[in-house]
Amino acid sequence: MPRLNIIILEKHTDDFSCAMWADVPAARQSRYADQNKVSAWSGALAADNTNLKNGVVAERVTTQRTPSGASVAQIQAFLQDQWTAYQAEINNYNPWVRYGSTWDGTTWTMVTNG
Repeated sequence: MPRLNIIILEKHTDDFSCAMWADVPAARQSRYADQNKVSAWSGALAADNTNLKNGVVAERVTTQRTPSGASVAQIQAFLQDQWTAYQAEINNYNPWVRYGSTWDGTTWTMVTNG
């Protein structure tokens, strides 16, 4: 589990630049692993960056437009909705489901990756 879900990085007029951290399903963590990965947020702890490097957590930096004049509560709700959609995407997106399946010319060996 990520320590935080949403980190606001910058605000420009009605735009918020945010880092979103999502939990990666265990079976796909090796696909997200990158030993060079560090968070875009300078306040990330060593443990946060280790989780990113190991693929335990995925990070997306995005700019979100919020309606002009929106209240803080409305902006918070909007960003929470964006994070919920991101977490669902990480949970549901699995292009590696058949990665490593082989055919030797006679027989298929099918792999199912979570």
